[in-house]
Amino acid sequence: MKIKNPILRGFHPDPSIIRVDDDYYIATSTFEWWPGVRLHHSRDLVNWELIEYPLNRTGQLDLRGVGASQGVWAPCLTYDKGIFYLVYTVVKAFYCNMYDTNNYLVTAESIHGPWSDPIALNNFGFDPSLFHDEDGRKYMVSMVTDHRVPKKYAGRLVLQEYDPVRKEMTGPVREIYAADTIFLEGPHIYKRNGWYYLFSADMGTGEAHGQTIQRSRSVWGPYEMYRADFMEHTGEEAWSILTCRHHEELALQKCGHGDLVETQGGEWYMVHLCGRPLTARNSADAPRFRLCADPPRSRGSRRYTLGRETAIQKVRWTEDDWLVLDKEPLDSLPETEADAPKLPLCPFPGKAARDDFNEEELDREYQSLRVAMDAHYISLTERPGFLRMYGRSGLASHFSQSLIARRWTEFSFEASACMEFEPEVFKQMAGLIFMYDDQNYLYLHVSHDEELGKVISILKAENKRYEYPIGFIPIEEGRAIILKGKVEGEHMQFYFGYAEDALTEIGPVLDCSFMSDEACLEGWFTGAMAGICCQDLTGFGKTADFDWFEMKTYGDDSGRKLWEQ
Repeated sequence: MKIKNPILRGFHPDPSIIRVDDDYYIATSTFEWWPGVRLHHSRDLVNWELIEYPLNRTGQLDLRGVGASQGVWAPCLTYDKGIFYLVYTVVKAFYCNMYDTNNYLVTAESIHGPWSDPIALNNFGFDPSLFHDEDGRKYMVSMVTDHRVPKKYAGRLVLQEYDPVRKEMTGPVREIYAADTIFLEGPHIYKRNGWYYLFSADMGTGEAHGQTIQRSRSVWGPYEMYRADFMEHTGEEAWSILTCRHHEELALQKCGHGDLVETQGGEWYMVHLCGRPLTARNSADAPRFRLCADPPRSRGSRRYTLGRETAIQKVRWTEDDWLVLDKEPLDSLPETEADAPKLPLCPFPGKAARDDFNEEELDREYQSLRVAMDAHYISLTERPGFLRMYGRSGLASHFSQSLIARRWTEFSFEASACMEFEPEVFKQMAGLIFMYDDQNYLYLHVSHDEELGKVISILKAENKRYEYPIGFIPIEEGRAIILKGKVEGEHMQFYFGYAEDALTEIGPVLDCSFMSDEACLEGWFTGAMAGICCQDLTGFGKTADFDWFEMKTYGDDSGRKLWEQ
């Protein structure tokens, strides 16, 4: 039996994994999307189901005002003596490398909560991780941000003890890693056979990403980095047990930021982030994403609309107590399929592609931008069988958007919605949106024009530039309208109509690859989403009623133009 990678497809970065008895849980980052931290559950490491968002109360998490790709970073999930621990960072700003990295801890007796109010930790840097030592003491390790240019060290990690009784950090903050050239992040500490292991991502989260391991006889270090002949290493690179920085041809790129878990039968696995690139690239003169030679492919120029995803690899311990990928001959390259553990398969029921909004609560797959999905702008009861959405701020707002969306999980898919909406002025809009962040999206929407009446249009926003590529087209009033977008790799075609069997193309085939990690100038840590939204810039809260929303995937790497079938 093989595990197909990625195991969490589309926008699931920075995975942290634990096992509690026969259950496995993965926590992933959510950034500016509400609620905070996605938790997936498995019993076989093959099949995964989204079960919870632990940061689901406004008293726990306030994301209003955070910018693109800010918010909740790199959660670390651990378990000790009947208590679940979740540490994470809320990034409020990172202008000029001057990061506001607020680190917090929440706890719960059940994975389903209720999760506690946040406990403030130290704020030296992001990617905090909690280690529970055998003697009962607890320590938090994190990287250190440094806004100075030039810096004394390119990369630092610090360790401090946490007092679970007083619920506060205690004792000195000690540096356990410092280097001039190798930047480490996403650190975790484990203990095995008398060794403390420091497991850290290296060289950023782009195409040069990798995973290192170090060890020490003391939790405070000094730590020795594992170096071996099978690791491809040039220049000032890290020594990585997992990386694809020298192999642009691999299907999984950006591999790093890993975490470890041991099965009931003593098998070991590493979960890690990865990305599946498009063939589309940024222009050669784009300085932020220019291909670098030393270190190679520092960020890369290819585009990644699906964002950073979660994959899994089987690993093993060597006779001299180092960790390597479980493969022969030894190398550091990720595989698209991993050997499944010796566990009974436990699949979960699948979900229908179409959501008819007939339930009392929204499906867990939906998230909103920065604010809770509550009665301030949505209702499933005011008109049973519909999702009523109240128009609020525009799509650039960091405070009060009316928008819900789901992740793109494959290169080939379609998303559609059936909507009733009767705008009265041009400041009222509602429709179907495909977006990366509040500066990068394609929006097929209905509005009103003083001369034409009810109209349909496409709004394209790309890095603070916006346009209406088809102008404004009159449509019938008083009728429900169906909106659809089909995505094939870097291309998108929109459709609309009044019946599903009579949809017509609207506009040309559009490039959608700019909704990508490497193409968005202000944020590049999330992934593209598809959803529905409503704006009323008059402040009167004009409503749109959505009868259904649907997402259908067509598999990955299909290479088909769906609209030509």
